[in-house]
Amino acid sequence: MLQKDKSVKTQNRSGAEKVSFFHSIRFRITVLISAIVLGMTCILLLFNTFFVEPYYLRTKRRDMAAAYSAVNSVMNDYMSGDTSKDDATKQLDQMVSPYSVNLLIIDSSWQVIYSNTRDAGMMLKKVQDTVLGGIPFHDGDEDGGSVTIIEKTDSYTLQKSYDSRLNDNFYELWGTYGNGTTVLMRMPLLSVRDTIDMTNRFIQIAGVLIFIIGVLAASGFSGLISRPIKHLSEIASRMSSLDFNARYEGHDKSEIGVLGQKMNEMSGNLEEVIGELKSANTQLQRDIERKTQIDNMRKEFLSNVSHDLKTPIALIQGYAEGLRDGIADDPDSSAYYCDVILDEAKKMNIMVRRLLDLNQIEFGNEKPVMKRFDLAQLLHDCVAANRLTAQKDGIELTYEGPESGIDAWSDETKVDEMITNYLSNAIHYASGRKQVRVWETDEAGNRRVHVFNTGAQIPEEETDRIWEKFYKIDKARTLEYGGNGIGLSIVKAICDSYGKQCGVLNHPDGVEFWFDVDGSALSGQSSIEDAGGRENGGAQPRTACR
Repeated sequence: MLQKDKSVKTQNRSGAEKVSFFHSIRFRITVLISAIVLGMTCILLLFNTFFVEPYYLRTKRRDMAAAYSAVNSVMNDYMSGDTSKDDATKQLDQMVSPYSVNLLIIDSSWQVIYSNTRDAGMMLKKVQDTVLGGIPFHDGDEDGGSVTIIEKTDSYTLQKSYDSRLNDNFYELWGTYGNGTTVLMRMPLLSVRDTIDMTNRFIQIAGVLIFIIGVLAASGFSGLISRPIKHLSEIASRMSSLDFNARYEGHDKSEIGVLGQKMNEMSGNLEEVIGELKSANTQLQRDIERKTQIDNMRKEFLSNVSHDLKTPIALIQGYAEGLRDGIADDPDSSAYYCDVILDEAKKMNIMVRRLLDLNQIEFGNEKPVMKRFDLAQLLHDCVAANRLTAQKDGIELTYEGPESGIDAWSDETKVDEMITNYLSNAIHYASGRKQVRVWETDEAGNRRVHVFNTGAQIPEEETDRIWEKFYKIDKARTLEYGGNGIGLSIVKAICDSYGKQCGVLNHPDGVEFWFDVDGSALSGQSSIEDAGGRENGGAQPRTACR
């Protein structure tokens, strides 16, 4: 059974299942048409064998009865004197000739009036024997014939007789008209059985030829039908393999052509639907990944917030309990305890404020105040404000640029916050020569602010994560100066809200952070529109942080 199935369905080069010949439409159509031809030939033989002879004999009987009535009409005209003998003879000749009937007409004195046969004497004797002596035609006569009465009426008798001399059957009809004339008609049956047998042999020979021709014609005709169906099958197979370039190119107007056109339409619709499904699946995958990322960030955020709040809360709680229990007896101890509580509360307040600011920026709740300002002066002022902090740690902080005269378009407060975050991060991570340098450049209509510090490079695998909230590369050092890993997240959120870029670059002797702001009024207008779009729920521009 398995071997049989393998023989029925195989793969052709196009990938479609190849059906064996004996299961193909071509084979079935060929068999069907061949069976029809063979069946028609058999039916013809049966009709010729069983129905032709009775039909032939019934037709002969009907012809003899019609001829008997026609002769009666002619003889009535002749006996009444309305028709001459020559005219009557001519009419009788024309009447019996088409039927191949031997006709004998005698009057009441047994004189022959008309005869068209050479056996008139024999026929006259048989009529006399029958009428006068009651001896049936050929019934036990010297010829050895036999008679079968077929029909007998008041005016005539129709019988079937066999003439051994001629070895043939005859239909004989005799009767007497009202004018006293007697008629005998004799019609040979011409060996109907032999004719039927000959016809059957001819039908058999013709049937074989017709069958062969029919098989060949059916095979060719079925091939014309099966070829486009096979082509459609190959197209369907390619479509099942998601090859939508497969198209029906025929111009057939029949049902096959209509099916091909519908398959083309289905192919186009499937391609469109599958494309939409793939897009939806890709978007769904991204949403799932984003949700997973958000869940992880949420867990990490809660963990980091809990960790960063746990220490100051514990310190505040401990020192407050100490003050309550009277551990600090002298004013200096009490002041120290209060300073620690205030310092830790200040750290918590700063972290909470920065978290709130970051949340406001990320969710677009803050409307940017876009205006032209002097970026060089802002950089100079920020460096001057942080120079004292840098000097305490032995760090050389320099600004490499003019003190004024560089215009930019943005929210000056937010730009100040980004510069301050970069400077704070650079000062606390500076090592080696302990240098921090600040400068700006023109980048295709944007003003790019650069902050560089000497020291260790940021590992390549960490460059994307440093922008995440609470992410710290060196957690011990971050805790040492009170950092909480939010500053760079604020910078990235501000750049995202303005549709600008920010990034980080490793140098052999240190690390450079940078961000862009609009350098012209036109680009500033574009940024305002982008920010407004986000505020109103519009699509946010993508920001590349390198």
